[in-house]
Amino acid sequence: MKTDPFAPMDEYERKLMESLDQGEWTPVEPQEQAIRAARETARNTIAKTERMNIRISKRDLTRLKERALQNGLPYQTLVGEIITTYLNSDKRS
Repeated sequence: MKTDPFAPMDEYERKLMESLDQGEWTPVEPQEQAIRAARETARNTIAKTERMNIRISKRDLTRLKERALQNGLPYQTLVGEIITTYLNSDKRS
């Protein structure tokens, strides 16, 4: 468990923190407008959900619930993440 809340979690995060410390980042201008736009996008993305009923095999549902439990998620959240990942991927079949 991390004791320092600002300690990097992995190599990628460590490199980002070093880049920030070296002044390689510049603020977005106008900053307030960018913040408002990001908040609006987040609200529109997260807030709207709809119910969907599907039929899947009992075996698949059991495996889905097991996988969600391993990841510490409700299984409905895992299903949503799976769908989002699929829809955002370039490799669609």
